[in-house]
Amino acid sequence: MKDKKIKISRSIFWEITAIFLLISFFVITVYISLKVMQSTFPMQHIVFVGNKHLTDDELKALAGIRGNECLLTISSRKLSQKLLQSPWIRRVSIRKEFPTNLSVMIEEAVPFALLDKDGHLFLAEENGRLLEELRGDSVPFLPIIKCDPVKDAEGFSDAIQLAKIMKGRGLTSEKNHIEILASKPEDITVIIDGTVVKVGAGGYEEKLGRLIELEDEIQRKKILVDYIDLRFENRVVVKPISEVIK
Repeated sequence: MKDKKIKISRSIFWEITAIFLLISFFVITVYISLKVMQSTFPMQHIVFVGNKHLTDDELKALAGIRGNECLLTISSRKLSQKLLQSPWIRRVSIRKEFPTNLSVMIEEAVPFALLDKDGHLFLAEENGRLLEELRGDSVPFLPIIKCDPVKDAEGFSDAIQLAKIMKGRGLTSEKNHIEILASKPEDITVIIDGTVVKVGAGGYEEKLGRLIELEDEIQRKKILVDYIDLRFENRVVVKPISEVIK
C-alpha cells in the first residue's frame, strides 16, 4: 500500500514537472518569436498626414510611440483611441506599410468661432465643441461669441447656429469684426463692425436677409446708426443717433 502511494506521488510529481516544462517551453518560444518579429519588422518611419495644428512630435507623444516598436504588433485600434483623445482630432486612419513604415492619416477639427468666457478666449468648432484656450497676442479672425456655454447652453447653441448662417451669407468673410452676445436666445445681439444689431431668437435666415437689404440704404443715406432691431416680424427698426426711423 505504501509503495503504491509512493508511485502515485512520483507520477503526480512528473506530471507537474512535465506541465511546468511545457509552459516554460511555450513562454520561451513566444518570447523568442516576438524578438524575431521585432527584429524583422522594426518600425523605422512614421508619417503623419493632414495635421496642421498638431505637430508630429505632439502626435507621437499623444499616441505613446517611442520609435522602437514592432510594426507587426502595433494595435491600430489602440493607437487610434489614444489619438482621438485630443479634441483637435476628428478621424484617424492607420496603414502599416511593411516592412518598416507606419502611415497615420489625420483629420483635424477646424476652428469656427472664438468663445469669450470671462475674458478667456477658446477656439470652438462648428458643433460648439471647445478645442483649446487661445494663448498669446495673435487672435485669428473668427466670430466671437460672448457667453457661458454651461450656464447659457441654449444661448450658446443659438449663437453657433447664427454664426453658421452668417458664414453661409458671406458676412464672416466680408466684415472685419463680428461679436455675438448670447445669454438667452431672445436677447441675442450681434455687433458687426461696430453696428449693434438686436437679433433675438430664431428666424436667422430671414432676419439676416432683411439686414443685408437694409445695409445699402443705410450707407447711401449716410445714417449714423445707434442700433438695428430685427426682432419684429416682417419689420426692421433702425434707430439713428437722434431719432427712430421705421
